[in-house]
Amino acid sequence: MPGVRHWVLGVDSGGSGVRVALTRADGSGGPDAVTDDRPVATGERGIDAASLLERVLPHAAGLLREAAGGSIAAACVGAAGMATLGDDLRAALPAALEDAFGVRALALAGDAVTAYAGALGLRPGVVVAAGTGLIALGTTGDSWRRADGWGHLLGDAGGGAWIGRAGLEAAMRAYDGRAGGSAALLACAQDRFGPAGSMPGQLYPRTDRPAVLASFAPDVARCAALDPVASEILRRAAEHILESAAAARPEKSGAIEVGLTGGLFRMGEPLLGPLRDQAGRLLPDAVLVPAAGDPLDGALLIARALRDDALTLPCDGAMLHVVRR
Repeated sequence: MPGVRHWVLGVDSGGSGVRVALTRADGSGGPDAVTDDRPVATGERGIDAASLLERVLPHAAGLLREAAGGSIAAACVGAAGMATLGDDLRAALPAALEDAFGVRALALAGDAVTAYAGALGLRPGVVVAAGTGLIALGTTGDSWRRADGWGHLLGDAGGGAWIGRAGLEAAMRAYDGRAGGSAALLACAQDRFGPAGSMPGQLYPRTDRPAVLASFAPDVARCAALDPVASEILRRAAEHILESAAAARPEKSGAIEVGLTGGLFRMGEPLLGPLRDQAGRLLPDAVLVPAAGDPLDGALLIARALRDDALTLPCDGAMLHVVRR
């Protein structure tokens, strides 16, 4: 309709909460994104749709009011665990967003997919998303290839929790007088967590243990310039990251871009240096590139592409599920 502003809605839901944003359908901007620090609940049916909607609907309505009205032409909801825990979202969100805002084109995506779109856009490549955990995702447009993202007990090799756990193990080796210990990491660990002998009691009962382990990763990075044990931990982390990127690389892809996104890469040169040093051996014919944007940017980009019938990422029903009503 003439004079009606058309918007797209993007949602990024993860362990630290939910972010909601609107942008004009032509990508020319919109009101500032809103952050809700309450994580979405997970129940018997996986990610709880009512819990997500309780956060998204009022914030989206508020953003529309701030934007002086209009209609939402398309939306993308990116959520951690969407592929395996997204049944309730896939069942409930299309009707709920249509009822609330008239949304008739909706993409439901895993957070790795929105991270991919935020980092590389819609073009072929590989993206490594690394924070507390780590997952690599690659595509040439036909299908997704995934590597790792299996959590801190089964994988996430090279991620923040992995680095933090390796650093704390080296600290405890130094405390015991075993080989492979690091006095520097022991000092950092005791500054952060208290006496070394009390650390098991502090860590094992925690329900947020991966995040607590990851909180020690910056200490490992700070020690790496002068401490060979810390430096070796980051070298091995970089090796794991590149191995996951290689595993997610599409077959017969030739030269390819590998986007690096997530908070882990903000530790800078202590990790990026070992990545560059080993990339030629472990990931030949690849170019490491910084992310162009974050997962919320990716959700908005997917929503705009959906609105314009220009979405070229693989829609497999799990990693990326599209509903048109």
